[in-house]
Amino acid sequence: MGAGIQTIVQRDEYDDTIRRIPPGKMAIWWFLASEIMLFGGLITAFVLFSFASHGAFAADAKHVQWRLGAVNTLVLVTSSLTMILALGYARAHNLARTRLFLLITVLLGLTFLGIKSIEYTTEIREGFTPGTSLFWSFYFGMTGLHALHMIAGIIINSFLLVAALRKKPWDFLERRLELGGLYWHFVDVVWIFLFPLLYLT
Repeated sequence: MGAGIQTIVQRDEYDDTIRRIPPGKMAIWWFLASEIMLFGGLITAFVLFSFASHGAFAADAKHVQWRLGAVNTLVLVTSSLTMILALGYARAHNLARTRLFLLITVLLGLTFLGIKSIEYTTEIREGFTPGTSLFWSFYFGMTGLHALHMIAGIIINSFLLVAALRKKPWDFLERRLELGGLYWHFVDVVWIFLFPLLYLT
């Protein structure tokens, strides 16, 4: 009897914990889990083909613009910091700083894409395209997919900036900034894996 009551209590506590997780947060975590499988599969395939290439991948990687890639890494890491600051100021109900750091985050995202477009332009002019070799197929495929995720993140943060400019309620801003931040940090972490993999091979 006592064991049965204890089981019911434990079940109730578990159910209460699940109910306390906002549906939006649960949805974003499931979405990010699927994205991890996508990029994880690509990264695993790249590593396996790299080992099987007998140095061909390393030879191709010498033509990648690693300095621009390093600058972009710094840009993205900084943008994660500004995203954290935007959420922190939203929780402190400081609207001016929330707007400022959201704007900086969006601008840093655009800077990343601008630098990436310079990389692509330079590499294509030098004759390196997705059809040049398997390495370049992976390079353009993985960085291009990452850039699409960056564009999505910029759009999300732009909507959040508009919401802040329109002085939406604080609970609205905080919840959505937290979800948008989770996505933005995920995109940042993916790049942290891609940079050494593609640029420092």
